[in-house]
Amino acid sequence: MEIRDQTETILASIADGVFTVDPEWKVTSFNHAAEKITGIKRDEAIGCYCWDVFRASICERSCSLRQTMATGKHILNKAIYIVNSHGKRVPVSISTALLKDKNEKTIGGVETFRDLSLEVELRKELEGRHSFLDIISKNPEMHRLFGILEQVSESNSTVLLNGESGTGKELFAKAIHSLSSRRQCPMITINCGALPDTLLESELFGYKAGAFTDARKDKPGRLAQAEGGTLFLDEIGDISQAMQVRMLRVLQDKIYDPLGSTKPQKANVRIITATNHDLEQLVAKGTFRQDLYYRINVVKLELPPLRNRKEDIPLLIEHFIHKFNILNNKEIQGVSPDILPVLMAYDYPGNIRQLENVIEYISVVCRGNLVCKEHLPDYLKKQIKTDPCPLTENARPEHIPFYELEKHFLLEILNKNKWNKSASAKEMGIHPSTLWRKLKKYKIHPLKTSLS
Repeated sequence: MEIRDQTETILASIADGVFTVDPEWKVTSFNHAAEKITGIKRDEAIGCYCWDVFRASICERSCSLRQTMATGKHILNKAIYIVNSHGKRVPVSISTALLKDKNEKTIGGVETFRDLSLEVELRKELEGRHSFLDIISKNPEMHRLFGILEQVSESNSTVLLNGESGTGKELFAKAIHSLSSRRQCPMITINCGALPDTLLESELFGYKAGAFTDARKDKPGRLAQAEGGTLFLDEIGDISQAMQVRMLRVLQDKIYDPLGSTKPQKANVRIITATNHDLEQLVAKGTFRQDLYYRINVVKLELPPLRNRKEDIPLLIEHFIHKFNILNNKEIQGVSPDILPVLMAYDYPGNIRQLENVIEYISVVCRGNLVCKEHLPDYLKKQIKTDPCPLTENARPEHIPFYELEKHFLLEILNKNKWNKSASAKEMGIHPSTLWRKLKKYKIHPLKTSLS
């Protein structure tokens, strides 16, 4: 009796919720923290089935405690949701274990759970500071563009989004439309580089019945579909010179002729264009009309590639893991510290789209809660050095402090750039003075072969 009283006292003093069940899944103990988190009194919980008490997101399909009871394997820090007595979803982290008697016979299970509500709210607040609509970044140049977007959105000026493939040009176009006075009307997108001239013309301008053999009835084009809203012309640098002439009239006079029509139509649309080409070079070569270039280049926004904003990679990794957890019904918590430097150091020629594809692949092959080396695509596995380093040799991820990760990452980038600090700072997307402070903080001294 005395031992039981001591156990009750210990459980009552623990900040995490703790409950136990018997082999029939009925609650046998329920501590004070469990009462506080669930809003259910101990007397109401004791004797009830655990799923009636918690109504958790995994109760029906994959109960962690049931899995532990069946396999004997403990589960640690699994993130789920429970529903409290007020019907509110509460994010918690759970751990499970078996209860055994003195003869090692299983007599039930125990589950502890920690309220993550504050952590989730802080994360949302942090993401709010680092996101603009659906665009995620803490890079200073990106934040400067966020400020410009709000100003640009208030006008009807034509916008040119210039950036490498995969830098998020369509997200910027959607942001401009969402902030504009035209947001109640549609935004229509057409990829100019994916269609031949004849098909692009009919898709863009539409056609009248009888315009060609199979044109049995009128079909409105993308310009008509975007009436009152926004038309996003992606990859405009790929259109032919003949199509450039037709586009010039639309941009200059907002007038176009559907195929087979004898009456011009007026277009009430805002036009946003995007390209991964250097249009000034194309103009100089004579492959892109100068007058069209000046028509679309009213407001030009240069989107930086991911290699120039590497401080965004951890944010984007977390964002994409959350996205694919939902899509693939996974519960991946994050990446192990020994592969984070690999993901940070890679240049991503495909930019954010490539990083998203990497995380999607990881989501498919990773069956645990932590992404490890074996879950990386082959071309990233090759980036991992085989020589021993403090982050990979006999190191458990949870035991590696953040400063070791950052120090290791700094050394990798400096070695890659032959200790040119200006080039290293540019690659990491930070100011040279910030890099200097980090080197001083970690007592990293330039090598004798330093080129800086």
